[in-house]
Amino acid sequence: MSVYEKESRKIRTMVLTALLMALILVLTFATKIPVPASQGYIHLGDCMIFVAVLVLGRKYGTIAAAVGSALADIMGGYAFYAPVSFLVKGAMAFILASFLEKALEKSKAHSMILAAAGMVIAGAVMVAGYYLAESLFYGNFLTPLAGAGMNTLQFIVGMAIALPLAGTLSKTPAGKDFAFRINQGGQGGRTATALK
Repeated sequence: MSVYEKESRKIRTMVLTALLMALILVLTFATKIPVPASQGYIHLGDCMIFVAVLVLGRKYGTIAAAVGSALADIMGGYAFYAPVSFLVKGAMAFILASFLEKALEKSKAHSMILAAAGMVIAGAVMVAGYYLAESLFYGNFLTPLAGAGMNTLQFIVGMAIALPLAGTLSKTPAGKDFAFRINQGGQGGRTATALK
């Protein structure tokens, strides 16, 4: 691979990371529904976090998820949640990508099934992370239960949107940029890209 091709891929990776970070911010910020019981909110940003991981892979998907989510909190008037979102959403993306890397190496299962399983695991980590943070905020373990239920709904809806969206996008020319291609049959598995 020539120096020009390497530089071109680096620039493409940076642009895709910035684009997906911005999409996470916009979907989180523009669709927020306040949850009075937890003083937080739910949103559709998780679907774009899932898509960011599928497109960018572990390193850049984690960066896009962490920074985009924290910026949405800051801009949306929930700055006290920004450090929590940075850590929890970053962990969510990292865990999804790590799961997919390991699972796709060892399994012949369809990648749609693996992606859904990874999203459930990542979503459970997100729910637990916010529950623990809110338990510290409120000084008890009962008050954050309302938020945990809403966070569960949030990642389920995010997953329901992300899977068909990613499956459709992976069949377009944009699919060549996916770190993890989503398909419903035939050959499950990982695509070869430079965006790891």
